[in-house]
Amino acid sequence: MSTQQEVFEIISKQAKIDISTITAESTLKDLGVASLDAIEVIFDIEEHFNINLPNEDTDFEAGTVGHLVAAVDRQLAQKPAKG
Repeated sequence: MSTQQEVFEIISKQAKIDISTITAESTLKDLGVASLDAIEVIFDIEEHFNINLPNEDTDFEAGTVGHLVAAVDRQLAQKPAKG
């Protein structure tokens, strides 16, 4: 499963919205995700991927879901390989 698919599923579950309504161009605000719910979405994503997203990557107003997915990918790329 792709990072994007996983992020979409987390947003869908947390915001209780149909996953088909989520696009990479959507912002959480566009999707009707309230700011408190958006914080929960970010926590769920961080927990799911075992990462910490910098504040600049979690712009609720203007940051798109695509930006969020890219931020997750960047954080995953920086994690040391398990071995």
